[in-house]
Amino acid sequence: MAEESRLARIANVRPWGGAAVDLELDGDRIGAVVPHDPAAPPSPGRALDGRGLLALPSIVNAHAHVDKSWLGLPWQPYGGGGGTDGRIRHERARRAELGIPSVERTAAVLDAHVRHGTTLLRTHVDVDLELGTRGIDVVREAVAAYDGAIEATIVAFPQDGVLRRPGVLELLDAAAAAGAEHVGGLDPASIDRDPVGQLDGIFAIAERHGVGIDIHLHDAAELGAFQLELIVERTQALGLEGRVNIAHGFAIAQLPDARRRDLLQAMGELGITFTTVAPLRLPQLPLHELDAAGVGFAFGTDGIRDLWSPYGTGDTLGIAWQYARASSLVRDEDLRRVVEIATRGAGRFAGREQHDLVVGARADVVLVEAEHAMDALVRVPPRLAVVGGGRLLHG
Repeated sequence: MAEESRLARIANVRPWGGAAVDLELDGDRIGAVVPHDPAAPPSPGRALDGRGLLALPSIVNAHAHVDKSWLGLPWQPYGGGGGTDGRIRHERARRAELGIPSVERTAAVLDAHVRHGTTLLRTHVDVDLELGTRGIDVVREAVAAYDGAIEATIVAFPQDGVLRRPGVLELLDAAAAAGAEHVGGLDPASIDRDPVGQLDGIFAIAERHGVGIDIHLHDAAELGAFQLELIVERTQALGLEGRVNIAHGFAIAQLPDARRRDLLQAMGELGITFTTVAPLRLPQLPLHELDAAGVGFAFGTDGIRDLWSPYGTGDTLGIAWQYARASSLVRDEDLRRVVEIATRGAGRFAGREQHDLVVGARADVVLVEAEHAMDALVRVPPRLAVVGGGRLLHG
């Protein structure tokens, strides 16, 4: 990453739609936030003229698969079977011929995310008997090319199952020992058909290595709720509060009200969170109920242009729009809340406790032409400038 992209300040921007300010940068941090004075003499160092644009913290993608994409290759028609297992088989049959995973393909995905305002990610990376942990090395190399301007945490992800493929549990353990920040799981009941066994194995790895857990859970209604209960039990028993996330988990929205309330209350007390890609065909995670129970959640894109689906652009703000629209959210406080979830609220999903436009925070900023956060959500305008760690990455 060229040093000439380093900024000394971002001038004349409106954080969260407020008054115009200058963000004075100190390396990769926000050193000061001062009122914008158009008559003030220029300060030394390179400045980005924000032209009064709306400034937001960069958009966090908390559920990505940056290792899987064929982005940049000619169009690949989908030819697999339906359902999770059909897509798994199709991906396994074709990924080698497309050079997946590769640094080049992963770099194209990261570039798409950056252009849409994302500089902080949590990404699942496939770990299986064919690839071993090579995909993690690929992703780390692609991220490293940004020389610290973007950051990503890794979930070692068993896309082909855990117990049904002997040796995968050992690979997940090795990935955690080598520095993966989280270990993943996948539909313990419907994929491995042994929810107790899969969860016991994954939780043991997390406890042994001090890493987080991020489990894909597509199973619906009561079957999904049963697995959520097993996860709650293990989180409490092993003292893993604040380290467990459920990806998708739409079963929670399919339960009777009282059962959902009790389960959310238990999850909130243990710091168990959700990530969602806001699938249109399924009920959305209930915003107000999650907030009331203290259950955090964040947005992600899932895969983009991969062997599971040709959809996706890398725009996590677009996913937030989809969630808000599908949830029939129209009040200002709810629209703003959705933008907060997509930005400053999601930093902790990728290892960052503070992710906002305040002194001391990392200088990860996105500029859009919008009146305020609500306007930015409902219109999803182009990202006119993206700054990561004090460096201009786009615009």
